[in-house]
Amino acid sequence: MNSYTTQQFLKLEYEIWSALVSADSEKDSRLLSDDFLGVYSSGFAGKADHTGQLKNGPTVAHYEILEARIQVIAEEAVLLSYLANYAPYIVGDVGESKSMYVTSIWRRISGVWKNSFSQDTPIED
Repeated sequence: MNSYTTQQFLKLEYEIWSALVSADSEKDSRLLSDDFLGVYSSGFAGKADHTGQLKNGPTVAHYEILEARIQVIAEEAVLLSYLANYAPYIVGDVGESKSMYVTSIWRRISGVWKNSFSQDTPIED
């Protein structure tokens, strides 16, 4: 029996968001599995796409995560879902605040938790 907590995986998810705020592509890369798959309104994205978005600077100005919950889907795989409120960083300025539901899958690979999947569902006004 495992004793996974929502807080344990939120801490990891916060690390990814903080990489987007600080444009830290190395941190972002360390947190993603090599086979990472992102499913976004713009289409599919791999690890290189996710880390590559930071080459021109931060993509997020600020964020908050709400309503987080986990589901254990295997001994070494956990699904984390939450509501994210955030403001994108757009070339020297802060964009209009947005909200989306996010689901991430975290897998323990060689003893290290890695994000292997993320799907963002924008909330329409």
